[in-house]
Amino acid sequence: MGDSPSIAIIGGSGFYRLHEAETQGQQDFIEQDTPYSNTPVNISIESVNGQTVFFLARHGEQHSLPPHRVNYRANLWALKQAGAQKIIAINSVGAINTQLKPGQIAIPDQLIDYTWGREHSFFDGLDSLNDHIDFTHPFSESLRQIFIQQAKALAIPLAENACVACTQGPRLETAAEIRKLDKDGCDLVGMTLMPEAALARELQLDYASIALIVNLAAGLSETLISIDEIRKILSVGLADVRKLLSASLPALIE
Repeated sequence: MGDSPSIAIIGGSGFYRLHEAETQGQQDFIEQDTPYSNTPVNISIESVNGQTVFFLARHGEQHSLPPHRVNYRANLWALKQAGAQKIIAINSVGAINTQLKPGQIAIPDQLIDYTWGREHSFFDGLDSLNDHIDFTHPFSESLRQIFIQQAKALAIPLAENACVACTQGPRLETAAEIRKLDKDGCDLVGMTLMPEAALARELQLDYASIALIVNLAAGLSETLISIDEIRKILSVGLADVRKLLSASLPALIE
């Protein structure tokens, strides 16, 4: 696909379509075979303000895949083979840092991986030292700065830096676990950034996250975490995410 899009957007919880209207801007679908799945990966090709991009729903359109069951290797491989060079990940996260609030957007700059048992690498151990990627900075700084600049221009409140704890899921964390993550230096907690970010690095894809804070983490509010409240925040906050994506795409494609 010589003229294929260079930007791919991976939608997270609540972000199952690029456009709020089901058919708005939709152009086409491709089914990309990979060595990591018996079924092809379904990728849509869509238009945002005249810019063509790939879109993939991480959890499926009906949220049929919990975080620990997502085939991250198949997804990233498929996007690479389709022609993507830059990946924008949309993630729903909880706030550990009490200065961060639900409804706010964060552009993470660091992460700590607490997941286990996930297929986390394309490498098979046969290539010795060449299998070791540098992961000092897990997110593309150039992509991050575009999101930050455009958010400021749109007057969208956001956190410019944040360390995300990536936990196994699908259950939410205990209050004690959140206290531990806080002591570890984590500002946010989510379930899908790993191994996605590392796999993108292995494939030499630029990767950055737009993280929407949808709740205070366990033990940080007077009430238990409500999925209904999370859905309400998603419905409002994702509008800002879409605005930020739309404003950022021209600079990302340059």
